[in-house]
This record gives sequence, structure tokens and C-alpha cells, in this order.
Amino acid sequence: MPPDAPPRTPPRRLVAGVLLAVVPLAACGAPPEPAPAPPTSSRPALVTPAAPTAPPVTPPLGIAPTLPPTPSPTPGLVAVACAGRPSADRVVGLLRGRVLPRGVSVRATQGPLCAADWQYTVLAVTGHEELQVVTRTESTALRLVTAGTDVCSIEVRTVAPPGIRTLACDAGTGAVPGA
Repeated sequence: MPPDAPPRTPPRRLVAGVLLAVVPLAACGAPPEPAPAPPTSSRPALVTPAAPTAPPVTPPLGIAPTLPPTPSPTPGLVAVACAGRPSADRVVGLLRGRVLPRGVSVRATQGPLCAADWQYTVLAVTGHEELQVVTRTESTALRLVTAGTDVCSIEVRTVAPPGIRTLACDAGTGAVPGA
């Protein structure tokens, strides 16, 4: 070779071929060894005893233990039987001449059911559909809120306690929750 000649470089194909053969093998080697298992013992595991507890304290004779007061349910959360206040006759009397004709036969099939100061009653009216009635006691007077086959009015939806709202709006006609 003449002294001025440039050094000879290997052809690109040769370099690419060598790299393709060598690179995949570069990561080869012995696989990592699995971590050793913790040593096992033929001895049973020790159980630490629980902290000692104090013996129950009994009250002196003659003094009855008292239980913490149980919270009472929120008034109006559930409608319950009104126990005659108002009576079904009083609800019917409120409707006579307004909603009910004077001579029609009426009987209560459900209620009155009370939640807070609200009442819900279902009446069977001879020759007509079942009539739902929502009333409210204000002071000592019974006030008609609404009556009809659909008593889920705006006032019932927004002001009535949940027990009445459930009966009037959610349960349809005459259904008692839990019955």
C-alpha cells in the first residue's frame, strides 16, 4: 500500500451483519438465581399472650346499672297509626261537602297514618275510585292538604315529612312500606 492511501474501512454491510449477530447475544448470560426461601423451623411459632384484662366491675348491691339512652327516631321519618287522633270519621267529615258528596258511603281502608303533624288516609268510596287524603294538624284544627287519586302535590313533596311523602308519592295507592 502506498504511504498516502487512506486507511481501508470495512464495508457497511459487514458491520451491520456483525452487529446483528452480536447484539442479541450481548444480553445472554446466566439467568438470575431465585431468591432463597426463608428458613423453615420444625418448632411451632410462639404465641404472645394477650394483655391482661381487668375483671368486670359490678355495681354495689341496690344500685341498678344504667344503659346509655337510645336515640329516638326522628319524628316523621316513618308513618305510624295515629291512635284515633285524628279518627277516620274526622277525616271523612272534613271531606264531606267539599270533595265527597253528602250521601255517598265511605270507609277508611288504611289509616289515618301519622308522621309528625301530618296524616295520610285511604278511603273506599262507593261507586268511585279509592281516594287518598293528606291532612295536617295545625294547632288543634285539621287542615286538608290534598285529596284525590294522586296526592303527590308540590306541598307534599316539599314540606311533608318523609313518612307521609313515601306513602303519597312513592308507594302508589294504598301501599304501606314494610307490609
